[in-house]
Amino acid sequence: MAKLNFYYGAMNSGKSAALAQTRYNYLERGGEVIVTKPSIDTKGDTRIIARSGSIVDVDFLTTPTMNLRLQIEIIIKKRHLEATKKAHKLAILVDESQFLTEQQVDQLYEVTKDDNIPVVAYGLLTDFNRQLFPGSKRLVELAERQDRHLVTLCHCMTQAIFNARKINGQFVFGGEQVAIDGKDAVTYESLCGIHYLEELRKATI
Repeated sequence: MAKLNFYYGAMNSGKSAALAQTRYNYLERGGEVIVTKPSIDTKGDTRIIARSGSIVDVDFLTTPTMNLRLQIEIIIKKRHLEATKKAHKLAILVDESQFLTEQQVDQLYEVTKDDNIPVVAYGLLTDFNRQLFPGSKRLVELAERQDRHLVTLCHCMTQAIFNARKINGQFVFGGEQVAIDGKDAVTYESLCGIHYLEELRKATI
């Protein structure tokens, strides 16, 4: 039976590059993939652009009100993937999955169980305040396989697990949960727990 998989890591940990590699592996073995990312992620428009340089075109952008199960069925028919699905050579790949709604994660779970299509979701676990994103929370609750095997480093060269937000180069710890990297002077820096707390305390003095 197909599974819902969730692979997560801090920013710059290679999530999009891992998705691109998974896509390559499926295609190399005669399989097919359906690729999506949330429309709120405006980087690359209808493409996924990894920092490593890999570029993947998405089949559709997921909007907040979209029923993912129905949309996947539409893409299967449009691309004539019924035989590939029947041969168990089709997978759904999702980038920036933290931006999905909880209902959409439920729909992806239904795809794995009712349609027997594996789903591989890549994304962040927590936001810049160390709070779970709604999509990530539901993925943690439902995914049969989940792993923080995607690793990036803090400036101290230990594993970074938190995403600290900067505006105009200064760390900030207030504001909306979602602010896209590169827009409105917003950037992020991946930090270990020690250095995240250090910056948080500096900002609250």
